[in-house]
Amino acid sequence: MSGSVAVAGLSARRGRKTVLDGVSIEVPRGEITALLGSNGAGKSSLVAVLGGLLAPSAGSVSLDGTPITGLSPERIRRAGLAVVPEGHRVLTDLTIADNLRVGLSHLRRREQGSRTDAVLERFPELGERLGQDAGSLSGGQQQMLAIAQALVAEPRYVVVDELSLGLAPIVVDRLRDVLVELAAGGVGVLLIEQFTMLALSISTRAYVLRNGRLVLEGAAEELREEPSTLADAYLETSHVDPARDILSPASGEGSGEAGAQ
Repeated sequence: MSGSVAVAGLSARRGRKTVLDGVSIEVPRGEITALLGSNGAGKSSLVAVLGGLLAPSAGSVSLDGTPITGLSPERIRRAGLAVVPEGHRVLTDLTIADNLRVGLSHLRRREQGSRTDAVLERFPELGERLGQDAGSLSGGQQQMLAIAQALVAEPRYVVVDELSLGLAPIVVDRLRDVLVELAAGGVGVLLIEQFTMLALSISTRAYVLRNGRLVLEGAAEELREEPSTLADAYLETSHVDPARDILSPASGEGSGEAGAQ
């Protein structure tokens, strides 16, 4: 299935600070593309631009050849690109059912129902708790709901910011499989992930940002086999242990939470 999200020469500022500087990446349909980099590299800023929350100062974003630069978050979502933000962000005061209805108000009730049913087939845990407030869910369940919120709009592209942050390994494995299934079904996925080996294990291509600039890109398999190259791209030095510092989560991250399952 052809098509892609194309980011060309993208620059952005937050206040006086340049957070993105001439970034160009492509996210093809039917593939998982990894975006890597240390904290402060510019990953979240790129997510904000893609989602319509940060206006770029230069460059463009197009979706299947149609420009979406500068559109509102709602128009970008309706155009076919959905963002799963970092931190399991859901509407905690609303029920699971109401969270899933957000963004579907423009559809007929029957169509809303069919889309919700399709998402709940993927996440039956949520279907068992439709009347439960989202704020009472575990971190893992909230991340499932955040992904379900994105998928209920039937996007052609999904941006997932920090899939595994703070979640138990069993939950991460489950969500990883969901992304693989989405790509197999023709959805383009941009995965921003702190656990580099996880991202590279399921992606086709990867990009590395440092200080707002693209410093490395290549086939995920090749980067997985060259950890020293990744270390150089992350830290501007090869005096690190890539297996410890680059290819594994930071101490304590990803170790799980009691109720994540």
